[in-house]
Amino acid sequence: MARAQRLYVCQSCGTSYNKWAGKCEACAEWNCITEEAAPDAPPKGLGRIKGKTIELVSLAGVSEAPPRRKCGMPEFDRVTGGGLVAGSAVLIGGDPGIGKSTLLMQVTGQLAKTGGRCLYISGEEAAGQVRMRAQRLGHADAPADLATSTNVRDIIATMEKEKYDVIVIDSIQTMYLDMLDSAPGTVAQVRASAQELIRAAKRRGTCLLLVGHVTKEGQIAGPRVLEHMVDTVLYFEGDRGHAFRILRAVKNRFGATDEIGVFEMAEQGLIEVENPSEIFLSQRQQNISGSAVFAGMEGTRPLLVEIQALVAPSPLGTPRRAVIGWDSSRLSMVLAVLEARCGVAIGANDVYLNVAGGLKISEPAADLAVASALVSAMSGIPVPDDMIIFGEIGLSGEIRHVTQTEQRLKEAAKLGFKHALAPAIHTRKAPKVEGIKTTETKQLKDILPLFSEE
Repeated sequence: MARAQRLYVCQSCGTSYNKWAGKCEACAEWNCITEEAAPDAPPKGLGRIKGKTIELVSLAGVSEAPPRRKCGMPEFDRVTGGGLVAGSAVLIGGDPGIGKSTLLMQVTGQLAKTGGRCLYISGEEAAGQVRMRAQRLGHADAPADLATSTNVRDIIATMEKEKYDVIVIDSIQTMYLDMLDSAPGTVAQVRASAQELIRAAKRRGTCLLLVGHVTKEGQIAGPRVLEHMVDTVLYFEGDRGHAFRILRAVKNRFGATDEIGVFEMAEQGLIEVENPSEIFLSQRQQNISGSAVFAGMEGTRPLLVEIQALVAPSPLGTPRRAVIGWDSSRLSMVLAVLEARCGVAIGANDVYLNVAGGLKISEPAADLAVASALVSAMSGIPVPDDMIIFGEIGLSGEIRHVTQTEQRLKEAAKLGFKHALAPAIHTRKAPKVEGIKTTETKQLKDILPLFSEE
C-alpha cells in the first residue's frame, strides 16, 4: 500500500510546503507550519467526462430584495444592513473576552422571543455555562435550543432533520470534520468545516452566525478564504479599559460596509447606545488646550469624537510618538506637513495622540482635527469649545474636500455646536445648516491665526 503523502501547511496564511520549516516565507511568521495529510488527487481523465449545461439567465432580470429578519436590537440590525437574510453566513470576530458570545446570546434570545427558531451550538463551553450566561442576560426563558458539539457531521445531520431560522456556531475554530486528519483549528479543518456548514445552511435557508477567533494582529484566525466564503464579516472592537464596544461591518453582500453599531458593556450585558456622539463627548472638559472635536462618518452614521493631543519636551534623542485609536503613519505625515509647510517645529518634542472613548478612526477626514489639536497643544491656546473640525490634509498643505459634509454639520448642530472648520468646496455651493457657521479653509497654514495670542 502506498504511503500517504504529507504536507506542511502554514496556519497563518495557508501556504503549503513539502518539508517543515521554522519560518513561513509567505507571511514571515515563525513556528506556524504544521504537518497535515495531503488531499486526495482528483480522478484522472476528468476532461473526458461530459458535464451538464448550466442554466443561463438574463442580466436584466428583476429580482426582489431578500427578506430580512430583524432581531429586535436596532444597532445589530443597522450593521447587518437591516436584519439577517435567510441563507446568509455571518462571521463575527473579536479579541478574547470582548463580548462576542454575549452579543450572540442576546441576538439569539431576542430572535427566539419574536418567533424565530434558533439553535445555539457551543464548542468551547458546557451547556451549564451557556445557561448561566443566558440567565445573567435575562434570556433564560427564551425558546431557543442549545447544544454542545464540535463534530460538523453531527451538526449538519441536526440541521437536515430540524428547520431552524438562525444557527449560531461558537466558534468555527473548534469545529472538525472526522474525514480529515488535521487537528481542530488548523487551516484545513477551518476551511472545510466552514464550507460544509455554509453549504448546508444555504440549502436549508438558514442564517448561519459563525464566531471567529483572532490572531495577535487582530485578524480572524485561519485561512483568508474564510472571509471570502461568508456573506458578511463583522468585527467586534473595543478596549477593555472602556465600557464601549463597536460592532463594525467590513464586508456585507446585503448592505453597506463600514457601518457601525455602538454598545455599552454593563452587568446585564450589552446595552445599545442610541446617540453615541453625546456619549463620547460626555466627559469632555472645556477650555483645555490640545483637544479638538472631530465630525466623522462611520458608514451612514455621523459621529462626533474628541481627539486629544499632548506635546511635551523630550529627554530622549529620538522623541516618542504614541498613538491610540488612529494611524501612526498618518500622524507622522501630519507632523511633517506642519513643520515643512507651516513652520511649526514639533520634531524635538514627544507627541501623544488619543481618540477619547476607545474608538478607532481610519477616516482621512480626521487630519485637520488632529493638526488643530497638535497646534493647540503646542501653543497652549484651546480650540473653541463650540467648534467641530474635519478635513483631509495633502502633502502640499492643502485641505481637501471630504464627503457627506451636510450630515456632519447636522449632527454637530443637534449637539449644540455653533462653528465648524471645514474644507472649502470649489465645485458646488457649500451646504448650509441652520444654527452652525462654517469657516472654510484651503490651506493648513490658515488655521494658525486661531492659535495666535495676537
